[in-house]
Amino acid sequence: MTETGFVETDFAKIAFAQSRAEGSAILFIHGNSSCKEVFSRQFEAPEFTGHRLIAFDLPGHGASEDARDPNRTYTFGGYAEVAEVVADKLGLHEPVIFGWSLGGHIALEMLGRGFAAKGLMISGTPPVKADVESLMAGFNIDPNAENLTGKRDFTDADALAYATHTSAVDGHVDPHLLAMCKRTDGRAREIMFGSIMSGKALDEREIVKTNETPLAIVNGRDDVFIQSDYFDGLSYAALWSRRIVRMAGAQHAPFLQRPREFNSLLLEFAKGV
Repeated sequence: MTETGFVETDFAKIAFAQSRAEGSAILFIHGNSSCKEVFSRQFEAPEFTGHRLIAFDLPGHGASEDARDPNRTYTFGGYAEVAEVVADKLGLHEPVIFGWSLGGHIALEMLGRGFAAKGLMISGTPPVKADVESLMAGFNIDPNAENLTGKRDFTDADALAYATHTSAVDGHVDPHLLAMCKRTDGRAREIMFGSIMSGKALDEREIVKTNETPLAIVNGRDDVFIQSDYFDGLSYAALWSRRIVRMAGAQHAPFLQRPREFNSLLLEFAKGV
C-alpha cells in the first residue's frame, strides 16, 4: 500500500509517495519534466515488499508547487537541497538512491555536498563537468536540432516528443506522464539548462572518481540521449562489480521498459550495500 502526502520546504510544497514497508529505504528521484509516478513499476512490484520506497515530485513538477524562488531552486544544487530536506523530514537515514536522468545528476550533487547514502544507482546520467566540452562528450547533442531539454515553453507537440523520447514503452506514452510533462514549469527546464551551461554545478566526474559511496550504473542499450562509451572512460572510486550495465531492449528509462530485469538489478545492488 502506498501513502501520499506533502512536505513543506522553503523551496515549495513537495508531493511525495511512499510504501508502508519498514525495510531499508530506497529513494527515487525522477527526471526532467517527469514525476514520481514514473516509478510505478517499482512501487507495484511485489519483490520490493521488504523495502520502504519513497519518491517525490521535484519543485515545478507533478503535484509539487512551482518554485517560490526559481533561480535558487531550478538548479542541480537547488534540487539537491530539496531532496535533502525531503529525506530529513521523512526520516530517511542513509537510503539507497536511484536517480534517473536529471535525478541522477541531483543525486550526484547530493553526494558531492556530503549527503550520506548507502549506495547510488544512476540511469541515463553521464557524470559530467558543467562545461560545453564535457556535455558534448557525455550526451548526444545535435547542435542543429531544437533543444527541448532546456526549452521553456512546450507546445503539445514538444511535450509529446519529449515524453516519447524519455519515457515511452514500446512507442506508447502513459497519458499521466504526458500530462505531467505538459504541467512542468517551463522555467525549470530553462533555468536548469542555463545553470549547467554557465558552470553552476559540481564536477560529477570528480565525485565518481573520489566518493566512496557504492555506485551502480544501469543504462538502456538504446538510450539516444547519452554517449554510451563515455562511461567507460571515467575513473570510479566505488563502481559496482557489474561495472557499466547496458540493458538490452531498453532506451532512456530501463526501469519502465524492462522493469523485471531492472528491479532484479536494483534489489541486488540494494542488498549488496
